[in-house]
Amino acid sequence: MATLWNKGISCTAEVEKFTVGKDRELDLRLARYDVMGSLAHIKMLNRVGLLSDDELKVLTGGLEDILGRIDRGEFVIEDNVEDIHSQVELLLTGSLGEVGKKIHAGRSRNDQVLTDIKLFLKDEILLVRKEVLQLFGVLQGLSDTYCDVMLPGYTHFQIAMPSSFGLWFGAYAESLVNDMYVLKGAYDVVNRNPLGSAAGYGNSFPLDREYTTELLGFASPDYNSAAAQLSRGKAELCTAAALGSIALTLNKLASDCCIYMCPNFRFISFPDSLTTGSSIMPHKKNPDVWEIMRGECNCIMSVYNQIALLCGNLPHGYHRDSQLLKDILFPALEKMHSCLGMAAYMLENVQVNKDILSDGLYDNMFTVEEVNRRVLQGTPFREAYRQVGIEVNSGNFHYGNGSGSTIKPSDLGHTHCGSIGNLCNDRIAQLMENAFKV
Repeated sequence: MATLWNKGISCTAEVEKFTVGKDRELDLRLARYDVMGSLAHIKMLNRVGLLSDDELKVLTGGLEDILGRIDRGEFVIEDNVEDIHSQVELLLTGSLGEVGKKIHAGRSRNDQVLTDIKLFLKDEILLVRKEVLQLFGVLQGLSDTYCDVMLPGYTHFQIAMPSSFGLWFGAYAESLVNDMYVLKGAYDVVNRNPLGSAAGYGNSFPLDREYTTELLGFASPDYNSAAAQLSRGKAELCTAAALGSIALTLNKLASDCCIYMCPNFRFISFPDSLTTGSSIMPHKKNPDVWEIMRGECNCIMSVYNQIALLCGNLPHGYHRDSQLLKDILFPALEKMHSCLGMAAYMLENVQVNKDILSDGLYDNMFTVEEVNRRVLQGTPFREAYRQVGIEVNSGNFHYGNGSGSTIKPSDLGHTHCGSIGNLCNDRIAQLMENAFKV
């Protein structure tokens, strides 16, 4: 196998297979970023006098040719090549000769893969941000559209108090704001440049790490070379935490949708084309999309623990265990993109039941409203509570004109910010706008 570290003695085929694992397959996602890092690195080498202008021109042309192959989908990591870094360097030396070997001066595969991953994660986080904003917009639009449609609120899975579809959709929109704060934190951790830290202890070349930081669009270098290596695992862990936070929001939304679609509830429905059927029961409309999403999000939430356990008890410096981070995090990112896109797609087609409260089953959810009404008329709270409780137990409780189907949020006097009568969606939108600015 072609490796950058070969000194004339090769590993056995068994050792190569075990240690390389899925690296070639996963490294294809890093190909563009590896070339970008190399382009910045050779510009810096030229700036500090380690490459001539002619060498820089030749190497830049060679790397841009490889970048073209990547963009056209023609780039592969050959079976006898260990990883993306080896493949790029071998292509350069194959086409340019000895000058191709000069791109590795002043760096190690350790800082090279760190740079690739951080550039990759920056783009992935920004893509997740875009997808979250799309879903946020859908949820806020639904909240505004159905702000006056009543919905039973539940605690302990028991009918509790009046809610609305505006409050329900809006709650998940604001939950995404909190998730966006976490995502921004992950981006800030990722957005630092490890290039030039080499194997974790720097080197004796007069590297200009501030210059590569500027070229690659990082906010700052990882200044301490050993700290740069410590960021391997930390960047992935913070990204996993952000994905897990979003996944928790989607998981709860999916669970709600599974319940609300149930014929016993009939709160929402979806077109037949967005549900699935049963092989034996012809009447079924199954919430398979939401069930799969719920399961996928549970898997995403487990990624943080997997990374924490993988990286725990490792002393500072590079260890090959870190290679497995890609096996854990990369699939989770794909799941996250898929779930966010599908959630927005499904909700764009949601059908809301506007007549839920015509069922007398929900009359008792107005007990708190009645207690409060009596308190405002001068009855002590405990006495009003007792009176309403007796009426409920005897089957004689009625609120208003006795029909909840005609009640709207505006009839209930819920005026404080964030209540069903004052959703504050404009303020929530402003929070989201401020949550993650690049």
